[in-house]
Amino acid sequence: MAYQAAESKSGDAFRTISEVSASLDIPQHVLRFWETKFSQVKPMKRAGGRRYYRPGDIVLLGAIRSLLYDDGYTIRGVQKILREKGVRCLVGEKVADNENDNKDRFLANAGASTKTSTSEAAVVNAATHRELSSILKELHSLESELRR
Repeated sequence: MAYQAAESKSGDAFRTISEVSASLDIPQHVLRFWETKFSQVKPMKRAGGRRYYRPGDIVLLGAIRSLLYDDGYTIRGVQKILREKGVRCLVGEKVADNENDNKDRFLANAGASTKTSTSEAAVVNAATHRELSSILKELHSLESELRR
């Protein structure tokens, strides 16, 4: 039921932890754990500690999920990528770095700049990343064959 409610919201609406959990297929406790491990994930919290995720948070979580679950990175590996290259490296130019806190600009332009929802954008970015990783692996294997 929460998933259906999330689908009826606009692309720039904030999402609850249950909506994000359902859309990214990640348990809620894992999302809370990731908040402790990735300082870039900072959902807005209301009275009583209820979390509200911005569209940029959801895209970042989708990228982190893809690296951890699909590409086999460790938490330390993803932390290193975020530390060295920043959020933009993972999710592209759609989301500004959390240190600069430019997410308000992203939220204002989210509806106008893209016709896909943020969860679709995360899937597209994850798919592109997997495809590029596959190509890179193939190139490495071809390189090793040529050296023989």
